[in-house]
Amino acid sequence: MKVILYQPQIPQNTGNVVRTCSVTGTELVLVKPLGFSIANRHLKRAGLDYWEGINIEFIDNLEEYLSQTEGTPYFFSSHAQKSYTSISFKENDLLIFGSETFGLHENFRKNWPENFYRIPMIANSRCLNLATSVGVVVYEGLRQLNFAAT
Repeated sequence: MKVILYQPQIPQNTGNVVRTCSVTGTELVLVKPLGFSIANRHLKRAGLDYWEGINIEFIDNLEEYLSQTEGTPYFFSSHAQKSYTSISFKENDLLIFGSETFGLHENFRKNWPENFYRIPMIANSRCLNLATSVGVVVYEGLRQLNFAAT
């Protein structure tokens, strides 16, 4: 599986996602522009010892990337109706998470309306932290795949 962070804004979240990807063997794609520098000391503190040995790809255009990449794109949004637990995960799935401050661009919902899922939360509550959300979904995918990558 690949985790894709669409224009992430908070370096500590991205550092923690790097750590999750490192310990699970999951690839990571970061969609520019990022809201921080990857040289940022906070980002390094959150995941410094995990940057090496992880496959991180930086891209400029997510729609173009999805048109050229194998695997089913799954978008995670607090505004979706279907639960992430209804997905039958496969090894080449693309797990896409929006920016902490503005989520995912509406074009993705228009182009892939059936591919939006949510992590259930109490109504009218704040959303889960981005890094926590990635961990929840990645580990559900790995559980379904019998932790084949670990």
